[in-house]
Amino acid sequence: MTDLQCAARVFVARHGEALYESELLSDAGGWLSPLGRQQAKDLAATLAPERISRVWASDMARAVQTAEIVAGILGVDVVVRKGLREFGVGDAAGTTGVPDPFAETFASWLAGDLAARIPGGETGDEVVERYTGVLDEVSDEHRGESVLVISHGGVMCLALPALATNLPPTHGHEKPMPHCGVVAMEADADGWACRSWADTPLT
Repeated sequence: MTDLQCAARVFVARHGEALYESELLSDAGGWLSPLGRQQAKDLAATLAPERISRVWASDMARAVQTAEIVAGILGVDVVVRKGLREFGVGDAAGTTGVPDPFAETFASWLAGDLAARIPGGETGDEVVERYTGVLDEVSDEHRGESVLVISHGGVMCLALPALATNLPPTHGHEKPMPHCGVVAMEADADGWACRSWADTPLT
């Protein structure tokens, strides 16, 4: 099997439970709660048999903290990429989020209209493009290896079904991602496929 044919196994996990300075909507990074730190330790224990070669993470604090805990236990380094961060809240920053300011945009995304834009923020296409760009970079650097990516629930539930050839676009909406929940993805010359979603195996 050549290097290009050798699949990269990419485990994408949501960060641990986080606390925030304010209850108002914000793009601020937050920080891990005591439970979130324990969740990160448990994630490291779960993935230890996979021989993770590196941890990649969103640049938001709650993701970086999760990545550092896992990487410290597994004895690997951390690479940070802005493209892995959660979608921005746009014009909804500083609001309570009630009623849901994203409902209309999310409904459009789920219906397949990724050109729809969060007011003041990104389109679905823009979110998927920057997220996919990082995962492609990860897979290119780790052919034949296992790697962990720490990211965020919303962007995972949008971008991973859009990327995987064996998932419907609505998969993430129907099965939201818990803290430190893991999606197992494989990338080879034929593209991306999802092998498990939050510990549920897929064919």
